Amino acid sequence: MKKKLNILFVVSEVSPLVSTGGLAEVAQALSSSLRDRGHDVRVALPCYHQLPEEARGTVVSACSADFGGRRVRGALRASSLPGSGVPLYLVEHDGYFGRQGVYGTAAHEYPDNAERFCFFALSLLDALPRGGWRPDVVHCHDWHAAPMAVFLRSRWLGDPFWSGVPVVFTIHNLAFQGRYPAERFAATGIPEELFNDRCMRYEGDMNLMKGAIRLADALTTVSPRYAREIQTLDYGAGLHNELASRSEGLTGILNGVDTSLWNPERDPHIAAPFSGKHPEGKAACKADLQRAMGLPVEDVPLFGLVTRLYWQKGVDLLLDALPSRLAEGAQCVLLGSGDPDLEGRVMEVSGRFPRNLAVRLGYDAALSHRIIAGSDFLLMPSRYEPCGLTQMYALAYGTVPVVRRTGGLYDTVVPLNTRTLGNGTATGVCFIPQTAGAVGRAMDRAAALWTDKDALARVRSAGMARDFSWERSAGEYASLYGRLAGRGGRVS
Repeated sequence: MKKKLNILFVVSEVSPLVSTGGLAEVAQALSSSLRDRGHDVRVALPCYHQLPEEARGTVVSACSADFGGRRVRGALRASSLPGSGVPLYLVEHDGYFGRQGVYGTAAHEYPDNAERFCFFALSLLDALPRGGWRPDVVHCHDWHAAPMAVFLRSRWLGDPFWSGVPVVFTIHNLAFQGRYPAERFAATGIPEELFNDRCMRYEGDMNLMKGAIRLADALTTVSPRYAREIQTLDYGAGLHNELASRSEGLTGILNGVDTSLWNPERDPHIAAPFSGKHPEGKAACKADLQRAMGLPVEDVPLFGLVTRLYWQKGVDLLLDALPSRLAEGAQCVLLGSGDPDLEGRVMEVSGRFPRNLAVRLGYDAALSHRIIAGSDFLLMPSRYEPCGLTQMYALAYGTVPVVRRTGGLYDTVVPLNTRTLGNGTATGVCFIPQTAGAVGRAMDRAAALWTDKDALARVRSAGMARDFSWERSAGEYASLYGRLAGRGGRVS
């Protein structure tokens, strides 16, 4: 029997308490899945203003952050994640976390974010030893948790409690690195000797993620393909050489899907249940979506898009390709928000095609389920996509993904062609060039597939048969933790 481990997750967000994207869903689902496997997983999170009072638990300890020359005091609360029972540590400080936004306002991020998340890490390092529970592994997620990895491998390296605890650092999106002006480094409490080009300095700035990449015992990212891509100039966001130097210690582990939330047979948000063996309810879901979004209930290809409206997601390319397809009779439903210019363009196209394009700016969890269930095709023309969860939701719901072959989209969607359609493995329509023309041609191929009902049914069936549950991914993480804990540290 494999050893059950104590695992500390250090994250900036976790569903359902606070979420701005896929990181929160992964933190919730992975911690729950590991706990189901018998591991003692606990999640550490800042106690943000947005957290409901009933989720804040009770104060269990004072905590203080020694920034080196100044000390800032806060409190550590203990609670649990709603729905899973995973223990939760909350670091409380009104000045740092009692703000309206998690990372900033709509206009800009908070200029002291580096200091805020260093306080978070320092407080955990100070308070947890007094609680009697010691992690076998600390798992830090994205740049906000990078200071925890840096402190453990510098100031706390010889600490009686923390010494020998291995650190895993996961890159969820390399584009966001925690990069700030050099003059803010002194406020972080990170040792001054680490501010150099070999560790935390990048083009004159401090870069928190670079420090974690250098110092963590093991690195992971959220899909095998993305792990390879970020070691290249095109996708490495300036850190490709750093990542290539750690290639032996960098593992791509594909994210999973929380099947308790995303299951068309038991989804409370959709008009009718359905499955791969009994797909009849999907037609009712399509009609329900068309009515709900004010579109004519017609037998035409219906494309769905649930996304943040940013350059990364290729929304600008789609908006160049979309009008001609709408003019030919296709329909599209879009849910999302983000870049004001893209929001404006979306509304302009919707105004020109009110019977074909329905838009809901913002986010609505229930509506996202209805779009995934009711659409014929899901559009994801991403320029890069570390993993992506939406395409995996779509596959489970018999909604054929139309995706660019990059990152996790490459790993999860089998391209439709003569061979894959013939052998029953095709699950989606794929393209490679980052152009509006490529997006448009992929939509045309999807529309052609829609007219061939037998082929469409085969592609849908193959997608619904795929297993993207967290069981496999949690097993890979558990194996990594076990190797690290067994050897007491670094894998490369």
